[in-house]
Amino acid sequence: ALGAALTGMRPVAEIQYSDFLLCGMDQLINQIAKIRLMTGGQAKVPLVIRAPIGTPRGGTQHCQSLEAWFMHSPGLKVVIPSSAYDAKGLLKSAIRDDNPVLFLEHSALYGSKSIGSSVDEKPKNAPAFGSSVPEEEYLLPLGKAEVKKEGKDITIVATMQMVQIILGLADELEAEGISIELVDPRSLVPLDKETILNSVKKTHRLVIVTEECLTCGTGAEIAAIVCDEAFDYLDAPIKRVGSLNFPTPLASIAAAYVRPDKNKISQVIKEAVR
Repeated sequence: ALGAALTGMRPVAEIQYSDFLLCGMDQLINQIAKIRLMTGGQAKVPLVIRAPIGTPRGGTQHCQSLEAWFMHSPGLKVVIPSSAYDAKGLLKSAIRDDNPVLFLEHSALYGSKSIGSSVDEKPKNAPAFGSSVPEEEYLLPLGKAEVKKEGKDITIVATMQMVQIILGLADELEAEGISIELVDPRSLVPLDKETILNSVKKTHRLVIVTEECLTCGTGAEIAAIVCDEAFDYLDAPIKRVGSLNFPTPLASIAAAYVRPDKNKISQVIKEAVR
């Protein structure tokens, strides 16, 4: 794929699963991500690498959420769609980009429906399951977050499947008097800090929900950015929800214990608004 990109093609490589990107880390991190800089821009690497990431029941070597590894590697763009509509628009933009893009697709979202025939038909704040995916052309810019749901009491920054879980939780929280604003970054590199910061300045509270292990995760980076650039707007400590720092077991009961779920997320949100 790297060779094809260097000769002017725009290859899309697929790796099953993202866990096995680790077998090619030298090519990915030391070559693909660095060649454009090392040649002073004379060589371009318009390469997209697709890989499924995370899943409720994949076993220890098939369900890791390692997006922070790649966010930490300069030279790569990292895209993390949470819906079918976003996946199409972001993928088309990634293919047109002259830089290498790692396009991570959550395994549990592959069942998302494709309905509708026009971009205008996309319902506001449409979740993945039932989102409108037009057949015709549309592009979504890399590095532009989306406010999936507007609210006033607390900002929730969530990624991939966690976006869908929180959308399903929103009505329950509203019934208890908690109005959440849900921000989906849609890409980690580039990261739309402005949308996140503006939301925090509006609600004065922040919970970050990702599926990855909490230690050194993308949620930690987002929390650090908010502390650095919007600390005076916070009325409460930033909270994070993620997986335990433990390999995800294959057994469904044990896996559910390790991973974040609706109840764990709800509890942390309620604690953050007290």
